[in-house]
Amino acid sequence: MIKSIYLTAVLSLIPFSLWASNEVDNRPMPLDRIEVLLGRWYEIARFNHSFEKGQDNVMAFYSRKADGTLTVTNSGWKSGKMKTANGKIKLTSTPGRLRVSFFWPFYSDYRVLMMAGDNSYALIGGSSGKYLWILSRTPEMTQRAKNRVLREAATRGYSVSDLIWVDQRYNINGAQVSEKK
Repeated sequence: MIKSIYLTAVLSLIPFSLWASNEVDNRPMPLDRIEVLLGRWYEIARFNHSFEKGQDNVMAFYSRKADGTLTVTNSGWKSGKMKTANGKIKLTSTPGRLRVSFFWPFYSDYRVLMMAGDNSYALIGGSSGKYLWILSRTPEMTQRAKNRVLREAATRGYSVSDLIWVDQRYNINGAQVSEKK
């Protein structure tokens, strides 16, 4: 009887501990216009996850097709080969919260947590504290901009020490991506 009470108590704490470990403020900032996301973004830093593991020189390109649908193409280099993933984007009723699918029919949250006033960099999160990206319109950010976005992420409860800083040397040097060996 005591064992079953102990086991019940321990098992009842598991969902709480899982929830608490991912507790972050991931409320998106309201975006007036989705157009501020369109165009090329360089991935400056990210949390480690399986679908980008080992990639460097990562970029994303957001566009609107003639029919009005939104798409994203992510590209990066891994072991000397370019990896590309094409996704579809759905807008939601919450400004700043998008649904992105790279593998239909599965969609994931994409939340704009912070955007620079001039749209030069952004902090992006997911539906939990497991996903975080720092994106920039250029392959390098000033230290001041990095500090600002890191403060925002930490204030929201993200563990900024877990960020992986993406090697963007190839993009910084201005070489054509197709020329990379």
